[in-house]
Amino acid sequence: MIVILKPDIDPSGPEVQRILETLHYYQGITTRISGITGLERKVIEIYVIGDTSRIPDEEIASLPGVERVVRVSKKYRLIGRHTEDQEGLGFTYNGLYFSQDTFHIFAGLCAVDTPEHVEMMFAAMREVGLETARMGVYKPRTNPYSFQGHGRKCLPWLLELAGKYGIRCIAMEVCKESHIDEIFEEWERAGRPTGIMLQIGTRNAQNFELLKAVGSQNEFPVLYKRGMGITIEESLNACEYIASEGNRNIIFCLRGVKTNLGEPHRNLVDFAHVPVIKSQTRLPVCVDPTHSVGRRHAGPDGIQEIFHAAAQGVIAGANMLLVEFHPRPEKALCDGPQALTLEELPHFVEDMKIVREAYLQRKDLASRYALQAMAPKVTTIKF
Repeated sequence: MIVILKPDIDPSGPEVQRILETLHYYQGITTRISGITGLERKVIEIYVIGDTSRIPDEEIASLPGVERVVRVSKKYRLIGRHTEDQEGLGFTYNGLYFSQDTFHIFAGLCAVDTPEHVEMMFAAMREVGLETARMGVYKPRTNPYSFQGHGRKCLPWLLELAGKYGIRCIAMEVCKESHIDEIFEEWERAGRPTGIMLQIGTRNAQNFELLKAVGSQNEFPVLYKRGMGITIEESLNACEYIASEGNRNIIFCLRGVKTNLGEPHRNLVDFAHVPVIKSQTRLPVCVDPTHSVGRRHAGPDGIQEIFHAAAQGVIAGANMLLVEFHPRPEKALCDGPQALTLEELPHFVEDMKIVREAYLQRKDLASRYALQAMAPKVTTIKF
């Protein structure tokens, strides 16, 4: 059960205390208060966990301060969309707003290699107006002899450069709980010059102890990548693990699934699932076209396949893009053959603006047709 409070109610006020006392009258019930930031207001919700079948909706709904009561299904209790009109799980982080209605491009290096390359990337991003980046610090690799990332030692100069070029948020993968502590310590030491989004990579999609670790901290939002070989339901349950520990600032990322049916691409692109995730959950949705396609190749129309895949996600309503660029792909220590070049960055950003605008026009068109369908039909009687 979710109890949604009226907009003007103070979470620490007497109305909320009375609601909690009433709920706790029923044995075996635990509660958790959470704030959800929407475009127009901040919604305070009380999550009622346990056997709520004995709690009458009418009794709770009639209490002062309650706007409405929502019965939740067993699936995705915290991240799920249990009614069509339920507010999305939007959140603000370092001055940036993330929700199912916003759009951000996180461009950058799959794996941080040199300060020179990072600075070139950040400078190029500033030129096109991007303030969000991807920068791999810890890199799990299939081959044990491949480059595993510089780890903690690159964080001081990476964070310094991010502050220098006005980067407001960097997505970086963590592979174990100690990585979270290392990032926090170096971020604090650097004076918090940018924001950090902790990424759960596809290889750790069901590393439940790691999911609990990122969920139990509330300093950094979490970008969760779908497991390369698991179902949507299994991946969403993994996000529920994160939310159940207290961190609700989660973005779900589609990155392609492992199957030979995707060849010659690296993975089978699953971006048609963008509206599926948005319908089943209240999470913003990201797509990663670089790791889905896995190669730099242009079609007969002159448009890169990575551009096409990104457009598929954006036209379906994606709220975030995670796309790989490198100043010198031939010198990249990880996934160089699939990285786009800095010269292609302005083209990519402009192309995505076109596609995003097309999506918004499609959304507006659907809304107008829905209103027409709801309008009462007038029957003309002829005499």
